[in-house]
Amino acid sequence: MIGLTSDVELTTTNGIIALVNLDAQIDGLEAQATLGRLAAAQWANLIDLITLRGQVLGCIADYEHAAALAEELVNDLPADGLAFLTRAKTRATFHHFTEALADLDEAQRLGTKQTELDAEHAAIFQALGRYDEALALRRGAVEYRPDFAALGALAGLQAERGQVAEAERLFAAARGQYQSVSPFPLALLDFQRGVMWLGQSNLSAARFWFEAARRRLPTYAPALGHLAEVEAALGECEAAIIRLRPLAIASDDPEYAAVLAGVTEKAGQFQEASRWRAQAAARYDELVARHLAAFADHAAEFWLTVGADAERALQLARQNLTIRQTPRAEALYRRAVIAHEEIRR
Repeated sequence: MIGLTSDVELTTTNGIIALVNLDAQIDGLEAQATLGRLAAAQWANLIDLITLRGQVLGCIADYEHAAALAEELVNDLPADGLAFLTRAKTRATFHHFTEALADLDEAQRLGTKQTELDAEHAAIFQALGRYDEALALRRGAVEYRPDFAALGALAGLQAERGQVAEAERLFAAARGQYQSVSPFPLALLDFQRGVMWLGQSNLSAARFWFEAARRRLPTYAPALGHLAEVEAALGECEAAIIRLRPLAIASDDPEYAAVLAGVTEKAGQFQEASRWRAQAAARYDELVARHLAAFADHAAEFWLTVGADAERALQLARQNLTIRQTPRAEALYRRAVIAHEEIRR
């Protein structure tokens, strides 16, 4: 069945050991930073590593820390293109796309490599729903060097565009070009593949790839969270609850508490559902106040579903649509409009 083949059997470092090593790298670089011994490239590497850890563990505090360091880097090295390129990445993480694009312009003026700038431009254009521009850059990168990074990035874009067959081909091609022993890039790629199949409502394929990502990285929070969503959709609520509870406790991302609230409610555990709903609501309010652009969509989804506040959902969905005109943002806004109209009848 399409979507259910691992294409290439690849051996990578044990995921638990890799995460320990990642923590050690970060700690070592931060220790050197306190002594003033980091060059610009090392600072940029530190910021990228902290961002990667945030992705894996579902840790918003890591994203915030990386963004703060990137601001310091630009302040300290205002004539270094790498500093602006690094800050552009952290700004894009929090959906400050206009500011991120301005940083890329400055990085270009300061002589940063065009291939690096193109990769970041493509990521931002994709996030904004400017798919034609992103596609031209991603295809250009593959023509220039058809390696794992270029093929994987194009696969992710085609998946988001709904070009499933082409995305499948590219995901397989990317895996075929993988030459590292690090489990992180491969797990992130498999996760994207799972997201694509979840969007196609193919729960078997989605489960296969989320599970593949989890096997690579047992603590990969987004993969675990989506696995739980698939389990709940298949009626395996108890398994989903067991998987979600540690995430909801450990992560500062309210997504896991929100999903857990919905699953426990579905399972008839209303008291626990109420507790997780309240936790998610409080955290979303906090994050929307600090990072509206980055959390408007997830907060809108929460209030539209388990949060049960269609008016707040509509407000946030409208704000999200002004930031990024993606199919997902448009669909979320339409759902919020319908829900809001229903409560006004």
